[in-house]
Amino acid sequence: MTFNLDALTLTNSTHMWLEISEAEQTKIWEQSQAFSTSNRCWIAYLNRLSLNTFLPWLQAEYATGATPFPNLATNPSIWEVVNGTGISLGTSRMVLIPTEAIDLSELRVPQEWVDIPSWSADYYLAVQVNLEEGYIRIWGYTTHAQLKSRGTYDASDRAYCLDGEDLISNLNILWIAHQLCPEEVTRIETAPLPPLGVAQAEGLLLRLGNPMLILPRIAVPFQVWGALLEHGGWRQRLYEQRQGLQHQWSIMQWLQTGVSDFAKKFGWGSVDLQSSFVGARGSEQTAVLPTLVRRLTIAGQQYELRLQPKGNIKDRVWRFEVRNATIGEQIPSGFQLRLLTEDLQPFKGNQVQATTPVNSLYIEVALGEPEEGLVWKIEPTPEDYECEVLYF
Repeated sequence: MTFNLDALTLTNSTHMWLEISEAEQTKIWEQSQAFSTSNRCWIAYLNRLSLNTFLPWLQAEYATGATPFPNLATNPSIWEVVNGTGISLGTSRMVLIPTEAIDLSELRVPQEWVDIPSWSADYYLAVQVNLEEGYIRIWGYTTHAQLKSRGTYDASDRAYCLDGEDLISNLNILWIAHQLCPEEVTRIETAPLPPLGVAQAEGLLLRLGNPMLILPRIAVPFQVWGALLEHGGWRQRLYEQRQGLQHQWSIMQWLQTGVSDFAKKFGWGSVDLQSSFVGARGSEQTAVLPTLVRRLTIAGQQYELRLQPKGNIKDRVWRFEVRNATIGEQIPSGFQLRLLTEDLQPFKGNQVQATTPVNSLYIEVALGEPEEGLVWKIEPTPEDYECEVLYF
């Protein structure tokens, strides 16, 4: 395997060539095994290689604050079903579309990256991955507006296709346009997808979570599929179920056996704060329960979301509390904590806002049926926030 930048640049001087070392290939291959089929492992491998190679270059050359979108922990739930990797650059977004194909006649962008409102990007980069010679090649890019106006839609695999001749091959033009022409329309408005109810989502997860279904993304109408994927908690459950894993977000199970490995990747952990509750009715029994803690970064500061039962655990009353992670520091005025049902609906008493600096911001909520799901949200939005469903 050889990487000769000078020779490759002579081949096409307008393309971007970045080296992948053999050690990096080996490491990333080992990180890309937790998927339902060998094909999805390979898709994840190509995407992770592209991201790990391109992002450091992007941060060093153009955008120090560029980050994976939605976040690194979320990416596997996307790669299980869709090719492509998102990168956030402040208010703008780009998507890498990697392929090993030698034929560079067209760019094919999965519909999810174009028509799911919260996924659509400003720029789409065509990435060729050459493992034998050890490089990735950014051979062109286009915008969301161009894909929608000049591309063709292939219903057979739900992709927007743009002829290679219609791509801009020099990546430097993207940065120049981004800086000098901020008024350029790169992304056009995308129609919202119809919301799913909990019962409908459960049925979809049961069906599409079967790993024997090779292409779940084309098994149901796109609007239904897109709505399922856009809900981060349900998408994560889909990924886990296709690995044969269940109950990774069960709060009662976390208290009994510890926070699941999946949830730890999203920042969840537990601490012993000597929380106690009264045991069975008619008898006094004190037990020590850990407090579940989610680490958060908001506007560069560290905070914690704490979760614990209030009083008798059988009463199913839970306390969600936000605190500053620095002892003695407060929650600033304007912070808001909200709880939503699993299908993202509000309910009475579901939010609280700090009108002045406070030591903590909390909501106590009484739940009904077992396995009821709740979604938490905080404003200002924490870095790398992705919707999570906690089941009680």
